[in-house]
Formats: sequence, structure tokens, C-alpha cells
Amino acid sequence: MLAQLKAPAGVQSEFPPKVEDFYPGPLFHGGGDWATKFTLFVWIAVAAIIIFFLVTYRDPKVVPTKKQWLAESIYGFGRNTISGEMLGHDGVRFAPYLTTLFCFIAVTNFMGIIPFFQTSPNSHIAFPAFMAVITYVMFIYAGIKQNGAGKFFKNHLMPPAPWFMMPFLIPIELFSTFIARPATLALRLFANMFAGHMILLVFTLGGFALLGSTNVFIKPVSLLSFAMAIALTFLEALVALLQAYVFTVLTASYLQGALADEH
Repeated sequence: MLAQLKAPAGVQSEFPPKVEDFYPGPLFHGGGDWATKFTLFVWIAVAAIIIFFLVTYRDPKVVPTKKQWLAESIYGFGRNTISGEMLGHDGVRFAPYLTTLFCFIAVTNFMGIIPFFQTSPNSHIAFPAFMAVITYVMFIYAGIKQNGAGKFFKNHLMPPAPWFMMPFLIPIELFSTFIARPATLALRLFANMFAGHMILLVFTLGGFALLGSTNVFIKPVSLLSFAMAIALTFLEALVALLQAYVFTVLTASYLQGALADEH
């Protein structure tokens, strides 16, 4: 039935939505593949985060204002709840990166439910993959710097086990730690944001398609579709924040493993 429904004239998107909708063209003629709306959204998110912290902490007070309290709470969450509890006292040096990572993912995730944006850059695999690569490089760098290359790779490739099991365990540890880990980190964020955006598109555009139907018995069903779209928008807001937290916590967990003396 959905294939036979068409969106009304005022709706520009096709129904049902396609995977190709997540590969927008350039913003301007000759802009190339890099100058897309996703690139613009990322720069807007970066600018918004920088401006927010500059403005809220421009003139800090002993008794913080509401804006200062909000900025301090966000950083305190990254410093104490994530870095402090997972990495200990020595891991506090990673707090600026982990807090920035959390804020960036949260803001770009929320773009999927904000008017005008209505899609998250993280629904394109390139951005979660790039952040996963940063985490991967930081994991290896921190581990080698802390324990030395030999001890770091020994800890992660040779778990405590009888020597005759090593030919089986080393390939498994190599795949799970150095290949699957960054891939799953990126895919988890990408899949959640991609699926959430597709579901919102289906119910929103489906509501318009049902509303524009010539069948008077189908038109009222559009109200149910719109109601589902609204309910799922609130759910997507929760998922956006949760996925930012999960990505950041997993990054801290990997750093914790890299800094550990033994496994």
C-alpha cells in the first residue's frame, strides 16, 4: 500500500525514503564531495559548542550563574563521572577530550530532530568512522606510552592461558581488539542514528501520504502516523543522548585497558 501512496505537492521528499537520501550532493556548483550539508552541519556544531563554552565561562563567578553552572556541570560530568570513575586520577588528563567528544556527538545527534537540520551527520558512516579512528589511535598511543610497545601488545594479544592455546588466542585477540573494536564502535553509533532517522521519515512522510490519499477511510490513519512521529521524536532525543554517552564511555573503557599494567 505504501508504494501506491504519494506525498502531497508541498512535500519535497519522496516516499518511502531511500538510502540515497543520506548521500546529499554538494551545497554549491563545483563544491565537490566534501562541501555537503553534513559538512556544514559539523562546522555549525563545532561553532555552537565553542561559542557556548566561551560565552558561559567568559566571566566566571564564585557563585555560578545558571549558564556557568550548566557549562561546569557538563565538564564535571565528563571529568568526574566518565574520566575520573573509569580512568582514575591519572585519567583526568583525558577529560577535555572525552567531554568534547560527548558534546560533539550529542549536538550532532540532536540535529536529527531539530527543524532545518532534520538529519544527523552521524547517520553517514564517515563521521562515526573518523571518530572511531581517533579513539583507536589514542588507544594505541596511550598504551604504548604507558607500558611500551612490547608490553602493550603482549597484554592485548596474549591473555593468561597455557602456551599451547596461544596460536588460537592471538588471532582472536588481534581481530577483536585491533580490528572489530573500532569497526563496532563506529557502526553502533551510525546504525542507531541511521535507523532512527529512517523511522522518523517513514512515519512523518507516511502521515502526509495518508493525508493526501483519495480514500476517505485512509485519511484519519494519518493522525496515528503523525502521533507516532511525535512520540518517536522524543524517543530519538533520548537515544541521541544515550549514544553520545555510550560512545564516550566505550572510548574511556578502551583507554582504561590501554593504561592497565596487565590484563
